Amino acid sequence: MKNLIITAAVISSAFCTLGADGVAAQTAEEIETGNRLAAVLRAGRSVVSNSQELINDPNVTDKGLSGDVFYEKVIQAYLNANGEQPLHDGLDPLERKLTETQLNAMVTVIDANQELINAEGVAFKGFIPAVFARLVNEQFAGEIGTSAMVKVTAPSELVRNRMARPDTWENSVIEEKFKDSSWAEGQSFFEETEVSGKPAFRMLIPEYYSQSCLSCHGSPAGETDVTGFPKEGGQLGDLAGAISITLFKRNKNLV
Repeated sequence: MKNLIITAAVISSAFCTLGADGVAAQTAEEIETGNRLAAVLRAGRSVVSNSQELINDPNVTDKGLSGDVFYEKVIQAYLNANGEQPLHDGLDPLERKLTETQLNAMVTVIDANQELINAEGVAFKGFIPAVFARLVNEQFAGEIGTSAMVKVTAPSELVRNRMARPDTWENSVIEEKFKDSSWAEGQSFFEETEVSGKPAFRMLIPEYYSQSCLSCHGSPAGETDVTGFPKEGGQLGDLAGAISITLFKRNKNLV
């Protein structure tokens, strides 16, 4: 969870900049919502990552990884990482709706890919955490994109899928803040801005290469990985990407 931590000092500083207590309170709620959406996505990706050996086993035609089974695994993964349920009783109506929609999007994606996951005689399926996250984010946007959007992006030179390229705001944060040696590891950046002419709260959460990432993104640079892309030559702890959260401004009790 270190990538999701916003320190009290950072929040206090933002509140001083924003001014009124009401605005500060709303920002705190938006930060919490953004962190939760990122944490749920990470939980889902972790289940896909931990299931790669099973998914890519060509001799098992029924992996037993239905949407319902996957859902329970994500709930447990989130609980293990965060010490609470993603749908606990303290959520306000909008937070609950967003979280439920995100979890349901995961179930939809897993159920829609059962033929691929269970394909007989096929080893590497290409159903990896990055692909899963993109499909879930697209499903989420299709269901609730007028309220919120989630995207996984990366520094431009590391993007493999054109759809994941950072927009102007994301690129600016990555280049001017996350790549700055003085930027605290794991510290998110957030501000109120506009997206397609609509007022929005935007939050970018940096992510770093873990050991499991390096099989595809590590050394030697240029070597073709299992997905068919050249490795980037990344090292453990290097900036790898970011989770981008957009919460459109509206009545929090309406979705």
